[in-house]
Amino acid sequence: MYKFIAAALGYYLLGFFGAFIGYLIGSSIDRAKNYGIGGINPLSNAHRKTVFLETVFILMGKLAKSDGRISKDEINHVEQFIQKMGMSAEHRQQAITQFKRGAEAGFQIDPTLNEFMSACGHTLHLKQVLLTYLIVMALADGRVDQAEQSLLEQIAVRLGYSHGEFQHMLDMVLNQSHFGRTQTTSPSALSDAYKALGVSEDSTDQEVKRAYRKLISQYHPDKLMGQGVPEDMIAVATEQAKEIQLAYDLIKKHRQDTP
Repeated sequence: MYKFIAAALGYYLLGFFGAFIGYLIGSSIDRAKNYGIGGINPLSNAHRKTVFLETVFILMGKLAKSDGRISKDEINHVEQFIQKMGMSAEHRQQAITQFKRGAEAGFQIDPTLNEFMSACGHTLHLKQVLLTYLIVMALADGRVDQAEQSLLEQIAVRLGYSHGEFQHMLDMVLNQSHFGRTQTTSPSALSDAYKALGVSEDSTDQEVKRAYRKLISQYHPDKLMGQGVPEDMIAVATEQAKEIQLAYDLIKKHRQDTP
């Protein structure tokens, strides 16, 4: 959008040369708006991918050990996560090393979060994607216990979320995951679908559609890759988007069928 506005302004002021310069400047603004400031610089983007990947597995390790032990379900979840990413043997070993590092007794997460915020803190969706992955990790054994929730909230606050914002996001992700595992014909499915989108049965059609589009946008492959999510992780994000799509389709069908 900005590239066309800047091009028009440049043409008005300086003719064709001004339009060309304006287009370039406007394109940079559009890219920064969509992908974060670092999205303009490919080198910054590559660094951001590395930091994002390391942060995910380190915090997964910390989260798994937060209740004192790493369960079989949590180990299986990480293995499945790695498989979905299609990691090479070398990258798989690096991920496991980072996971074990985070799970070490007394490991402090502040340096990891500081590095993440320095590299990824200005992007539009990376913080939310990271927190979503961690909430799903906490759900590996079917529930989020008190130790896990406390750690998740600690991480969320460091990422810039208020207590209310974190709780709202936690509720949404819990219901997105729950909704994906249940039949859409179950008595609670419609209620879960509304919670998965962060809206209520009293919300208007426009409010429901706006919430759906916002959530789907957060998992759009082009946006995520542009912001620094490694390509391997896009498949994981796509699965989360499918749960959101299922929830929205159920709500829309219910509203169309209800006089």
